[in-house]
Amino acid sequence: MTAALPWPLAYTVSGDDCVSPMPLGHTAPLAEAVRDLAELGYDGVEVQVREVGAQDAEALTRTVETAGLKVLGIGTGPVAAQDRLTLTDPSADVRRHALFRLLGAARLAGELGVPVSLGQTRGTFLPGLEDMQRLWAERAVAQLAEEAAARGSRLLLEPQSRANTSLWHTPEEAVAVIDSLDAPAGLVLDTHHLDAEGVDAVRAVTDHTGVTGCLQLAAASTRGPLTVGDPRLPALISALRTGGFTGWLTLEHTQEGDSTKAAARSWTALTDAVSALS
Repeated sequence: MTAALPWPLAYTVSGDDCVSPMPLGHTAPLAEAVRDLAELGYDGVEVQVREVGAQDAEALTRTVETAGLKVLGIGTGPVAAQDRLTLTDPSADVRRHALFRLLGAARLAGELGVPVSLGQTRGTFLPGLEDMQRLWAERAVAQLAEEAAARGSRLLLEPQSRANTSLWHTPEEAVAVIDSLDAPAGLVLDTHHLDAEGVDAVRAVTDHTGVTGCLQLAAASTRGPLTVGDPRLPALISALRTGGFTGWLTLEHTQEGDSTKAAARSWTALTDAVSALS
C-alpha cells in the first residue's frame, strides 16, 4: 500500500478492449498508463472494460503486474458508454447482450480475484415502461451477483446520479437491492454522484463503511483532480478509519488535459490529508 495510506490507492484506467479511453481515467493506453501510475506511487488500477471474459485475465495481469501494480477492481461503464448496452433497454436483444457483457466482466474479475462494479449500464427508464424496466434490471442484477459469487468475485453496486441512470441513486436504495440478493454484494461510493444527489459524502461513508468495497474520489465542485487542503478529505479518511474500511480508494475524475499531472495532484492531496491527521 502507499506509505501514507492504510488502504490501496488505485487510479481509473481503460482496458485494451475499450474503443477509446474513458473520460474519467488515465488517457494513455493501458501499458503506458500503469507505468506512469507506478512511478507516481499508486498501488493499483481499477480497469474499465467493454468486452472481456475469463480468458483475458492472464494478459491483463501481465500488463499491470509488469509495472508493479495490481488490478483492484473491474468496472463496466464502457458497456453502456461506448456500446449503448443497458439492462433496461426496450429491446430484449440489447438487454441480453448487455448482460452477456457484464457476465463476461464478472468472469474476468473472478479469475483476477477482485470485485466487479455496476453503474450506468443498468440504464434509464422510458415513460410507461418504468415498472417493467425495473423488473428487468432487478433480475439481471441478481443473475450478475450470482455469477460473480460463483466465480470468486463480488458485485459492487454504485449509487449514481439521475443524469446517469434511473435506478438506485442513493446508498440506501442500493443497499436495499443488495439486501434482496441471494449472493454477497457491496457498494461503490462515488463522491461526485453523492454530491449530485445531495447526499453528504462523509455521512454516507460513515453509515455504509461496512458494505462499501470502494470509495471513488474527485474534487467536489469540478469533478477534477483532488487539491491539497480540501477540507473534506480528512473527514472522509477519518470516517473510513473509524468504520474499519477494508476496501480500496480510486481516483476517478477528469484529467484536465494531462493525466500524469492529474494523477500526481490527487496522490499528493490524499497523502497530505493523511499526514495532517497523523
